Amino acid sequence: MRVSVRFNRKWFVVPCGEGKTSIQWLIEETLRRACDTHDSEKCAKDFEATLAQSGGSLHPNDSIYEVLNNSDFVHIFEIGATGENDHNSPDVIFGKVEKALEHEQFVELDGCSLSTETLVALGNGEFKIKLSKEAENAVNKSRGLLDDIVRENKVAYGVTTGFGMFARVVVPTEKLEELQENLIRSHAAGVGRPLSTKHTRMLFALRINVLAKGHSGVSLKTLNQIVAAFNESCLPWIPEQGTVGASGDLAPLAHLALGLLGDGQMWSPKSGWADAALVLKAYGLERLQLQPKEGLALINGTQLITSLGAEAVERARMIARQADIIAAMSLEVLKGTTRAFDVLIQQVRPHVGQRRVAERLRSLLHSSVYPSEIAGNHRFCNRVQDAYTLRCCPQVHGIVNDTIDFVQDVITTEMNSATDNPIVFADRGEILSCGNFHGEYPAKVLDYLAIGVHELANMSERRIERLVNPALSELPAFLVKEGGFNSGFMMAHCTAASLVSENKVLCHPSSVDSLSTSAAQEDHVSMGGFSARKALNVVKNVEKVLAIELLAACQGIEFLRPLKTTEPLEAVHSLVRKVVKPWDKDRFMAPDIEAVLKLVKKGKIWEVASPFMTHYQSTARCQQELPTNIMSPTASTLSVDTPPLKKIKLNNE
Repeated sequence: MRVSVRFNRKWFVVPCGEGKTSIQWLIEETLRRACDTHDSEKCAKDFEATLAQSGGSLHPNDSIYEVLNNSDFVHIFEIGATGENDHNSPDVIFGKVEKALEHEQFVELDGCSLSTETLVALGNGEFKIKLSKEAENAVNKSRGLLDDIVRENKVAYGVTTGFGMFARVVVPTEKLEELQENLIRSHAAGVGRPLSTKHTRMLFALRINVLAKGHSGVSLKTLNQIVAAFNESCLPWIPEQGTVGASGDLAPLAHLALGLLGDGQMWSPKSGWADAALVLKAYGLERLQLQPKEGLALINGTQLITSLGAEAVERARMIARQADIIAAMSLEVLKGTTRAFDVLIQQVRPHVGQRRVAERLRSLLHSSVYPSEIAGNHRFCNRVQDAYTLRCCPQVHGIVNDTIDFVQDVITTEMNSATDNPIVFADRGEILSCGNFHGEYPAKVLDYLAIGVHELANMSERRIERLVNPALSELPAFLVKEGGFNSGFMMAHCTAASLVSENKVLCHPSSVDSLSTSAAQEDHVSMGGFSARKALNVVKNVEKVLAIELLAACQGIEFLRPLKTTEPLEAVHSLVRKVVKPWDKDRFMAPDIEAVLKLVKKGKIWEVASPFMTHYQSTARCQQELPTNIMSPTASTLSVDTPPLKKIKLNNE
């Protein structure tokens, strides 16, 4: 029996022979190896051992054979310390070791049909991977062609030659396997924080999908080994910085391959972070033995840009849907009109996104299906028209929706594309050098996504300003009673403003830049890695701003009681009130924002409101289109108005 023990940032493999059965002995033996001291027995009393997988404490008198299994991973700390003070430790960067997911659901990859939604689910650990029969056949055919080239001593880039500037250097047959490993080790030159386990899984899964397409030349044996490592969640350490996005994401993909070679660090549910060779052995996995071209096949492609982009576009779609709901809530609190969302207005400027957003707003706000007491109460106000951040939601939110649709189409195509160089065409018996590795497509659209989705926060922050400003809202200043004694939402608005300002810098396109690399062989690059990271950060900031707006709008509703809003918006208000109570006086604000942010990130706002919207839309189709039944000074009519509703005193003192 052998146990892998981590102590003082180093790993030790400790064989446990007969008679050496206690955890106390394991601590002593580890200290002896680490410190090269004969006083380990005396020092051991100051240390404790925990399981890497669960964090559970191991009692010094416990028998190793009763509490540990062969190849288990153990951490040893000084008593009173948990390792959390080691801020450079990979374990601290990722937090506590994730629990192993109990699942046996599989996604079949064929290199042609992976969606952004499924890729995100793979990143979350919801599925394991298996290859389709078509993928296995395509992989075998491509590998067969490569084997023929090597056997016949033909010259092919990356197969029998060097790389980049060294493309004209022919490598002897006996060194072809070493050539591939040299490529991986030299290109694993990334820096910075590591990708999260989620993003590593996404990158991992996407590379498998591209290899399954059958144009990379990797052997089926190697591909099956890679799939097995993914399915066990054996995840290499991959720094997020270092790619210029052509020839693909070389550095991050090299780090992915490096771990599969048994070098560097690797995370698994059983071990946390440990030496890759130890982790692979603990799961009964063999390190990769690369054949000609396989090293190049593992690192040539746009999978870092595209995997991060897939998450960005999925989250952008969800926040864009919910932005319409949140805007509707703010419009209701600010006593806006729905007339700007009339179907006739959208028909004369029929952009898809604009029409979609206007329909959502109509389905949430006052109508004969969902009447609003709040809207009825300000029916005959003297306001001529609303501010742009209310009136122009269909136009501004609409282009965001259209942008997301466009970006998702490009990202989905990229996810299912062969992005190697050279590309193997087994049916034609050819290997062709090309530029499919260039990341300009995903880089450009992710810069575009950041610019587009940012406008949701730009609009939202201005609506927050209107909500907290009594001159604009006719509500108590900063949405709190006893202003001056209480500050209410004053600083929450500042937080939103800071995030919007930050996004304005992040929206500068990364892909407009290019620096020549590889001795001018790669003289134009996409810089798509930063495009993807920026886009995801912009989306995250937008989620936070809209969470603050939703919190403020729900607080505004409290000052309009006892009036009720529409049924769908009341449902959203009730959802928020399950996690955040109304503000009667100042309290710690950050937990409230975080609680609502969780609802937004999980799509709970959409989940609650969408059934009401679906019902409205089906009813509207049956009745051609429902009138709002609320006339305002922005519309002219020849019909006779019904008598005004009785005014009700509002709770805004």
